[in-house]
Amino acid sequence: MSLFRSLRVWRERRQHGDGPFAALFEPYEGDEIVSLDCETTSLNVAEAEILTIGAVKIRKQRRVMLSDRLDIKLKAPANFRRESVPIHKIRAMDLADGVDMHEALQMLLAYIGNRPLLGYYVNFDLRMLDKYMRPQFGFGLPNKAIELSEVYNNIIKWRYPGGHVDLRFDTIASKLDLPIIERHTALGDAITVALMYVRLTQGDCGVL
Repeated sequence: MSLFRSLRVWRERRQHGDGPFAALFEPYEGDEIVSLDCETTSLNVAEAEILTIGAVKIRKQRRVMLSDRLDIKLKAPANFRRESVPIHKIRAMDLADGVDMHEALQMLLAYIGNRPLLGYYVNFDLRMLDKYMRPQFGFGLPNKAIELSEVYNNIIKWRYPGGHVDLRFDTIASKLDLPIIERHTALGDAITVALMYVRLTQGDCGVL
């Protein structure tokens, strides 16, 4: 966790540690990690809108709990642009039955609790979610963050010191001999990242 984020979490824990979301700020003592992904209209946090949120739990760092997953579609934003569809592969009609942001965030918080959050460039997803959480709840996500590309880089550098490490999503999946599940969907990417993490840390890819 960066120094800036650590200071922010410390400050917000003091402000909200006795409120209705106090449990989110407690140290996590369980055996689960949540793999998280958001599909957005842009990679610019300031202007991007969240379209879908996907998450899946990993138990004891070796079981991807496909039976306990989260797949949220949000309502299409008012400024939805057709030209952004090639980026995220989501059409406005695909979001016809989406929920509003407040409901989506409540669903997400209920699912993740205070578990650590895993992702591929997870800080982007956290910044996107915080952009909406702070106006509605007064705080950002305090969860510990685990960056998949950093886990991969550290392991490869340890095994093959001095070499170049390709951190592209497709390359990591290929090197780990894993299929990419529904690429560019939030849930598909979250599941793929979860499988990558289990393969990297345990050498196994069990699912339940």
